[in-house]
Amino acid sequence: MTLVNDAVPSTERSTGRKFRAFTAKHLDELTVRAGLPPEQRLAIRAVATVLPFRTNSYVVEELIDWSAVPDDPIYRLVFPQEDMLPADDVAHIGDLLRRQAPRQEIEAAANRVRMRLNPHPAGQLELNVPSFGDGAVPGMQHKYDETVLYFPKQGQTCHAYCTYCFRWAQFVGDPDLKLAGDDTTQLRDYLIAHPKVTSVLFTGGDAMIMGEPVLRRYVEPLLDLEQLESIRIGTKSLAYWPQKFVTDPDADAMLRLFEQVVAAGKNLAFMAHFTHPRELEPEMVHRAVRRIRDTGAVIRTQAPLIRSINDDPAVWESMWRTQTRMGMVPYYMFVERDTGPQDYFAVPLAQAHEIFSDAYRNVSGLARTVRGPSMSATPGKVCVDGVVELGGEKVFVLHFIQCRDDALVNKPFFAKYDPAAVWLDDLKPAFADRFPFEDMVLPSR
Repeated sequence: MTLVNDAVPSTERSTGRKFRAFTAKHLDELTVRAGLPPEQRLAIRAVATVLPFRTNSYVVEELIDWSAVPDDPIYRLVFPQEDMLPADDVAHIGDLLRRQAPRQEIEAAANRVRMRLNPHPAGQLELNVPSFGDGAVPGMQHKYDETVLYFPKQGQTCHAYCTYCFRWAQFVGDPDLKLAGDDTTQLRDYLIAHPKVTSVLFTGGDAMIMGEPVLRRYVEPLLDLEQLESIRIGTKSLAYWPQKFVTDPDADAMLRLFEQVVAAGKNLAFMAHFTHPRELEPEMVHRAVRRIRDTGAVIRTQAPLIRSINDDPAVWESMWRTQTRMGMVPYYMFVERDTGPQDYFAVPLAQAHEIFSDAYRNVSGLARTVRGPSMSATPGKVCVDGVVELGGEKVFVLHFIQCRDDALVNKPFFAKYDPAAVWLDDLKPAFADRFPFEDMVLPSR
């Protein structure tokens, strides 16, 4: 394969806008642009001491409709909102900021709030970290037999943070909450010792925040492993910085690395995170998608269902149609995870299934590759298949797409209908005393 299609002239590459990040220190000047009053801006700064904030010039200038702020969906995707956290917490931290309290006092208050937000859902720090050789493998998660997640040390940030991100704990500067590894030899040795592993997912943060030489250092040692069928890259870069694949200095080198993965006989799965149709509109995104697909990589799309941002079947129908037309493969609709400001963003499971079904029935079979709504819960990925009446009782029908116990995969089970339930832990078993996964013995690694 060669990168001849949609080539980028050197003049465009040299004159294109460079990446510029905005962090919490820029919040006040950005929210002034939104026309927000001082007290509201202070409250937003208070939330940003607890939850991380980062965006960039592309998001600010190309995606946000500033005339519609604060209701604009892209603004809400990246800017903290004052009601994301309990009012008392926001007021307390806001008061500390107002009187310019010592930094240590502000950080201590923020950390107390963080610890109540379930920073590592699904037992990530306890249940998924494999042991190998002298002990735990830093930066690795191994929940299902066939898939290993790896968190490269240099990939523990993003081009911009989503306000709902379930990985938010990676970005708050607490080393006890961070997953990160940089020993590629250990990663390779672990895979060889676990031949059931057929797929490696590089995640973070965002693996595509890394430059080509760094990503190559993680990927290249894996290419001669016969057991590996696929290498996945989890990323929001296509939505938040598509220049990465078009005008950035190492764009061509990155795409040559993608070609090398495909030439080695691996399925390169580019797991693109799109949350709203507007992220698909810029021509730069279309060019980036074409260039990635020209390498032989497959772009699969996924996102959570987020209240006030995409909780409308028309939004999902539009995304799936556009993604299919662009040659991408709709993959997952997720349920907002039980971490961070879940209460602010969560959509009840019954409503989530209605939204999914209404969008799903209006797209062609090519877009019906998508699955959901799916919860990445402690026992596995649980899909809500519907609400039915059985034996005079209204129940949820669910099944595991993935499970720690693979004997439970794709077997239906039932939960009592609860219109307010937003997560697996909110549900109670129907027609049984216990859910089938409650007797699961978690496998050791």
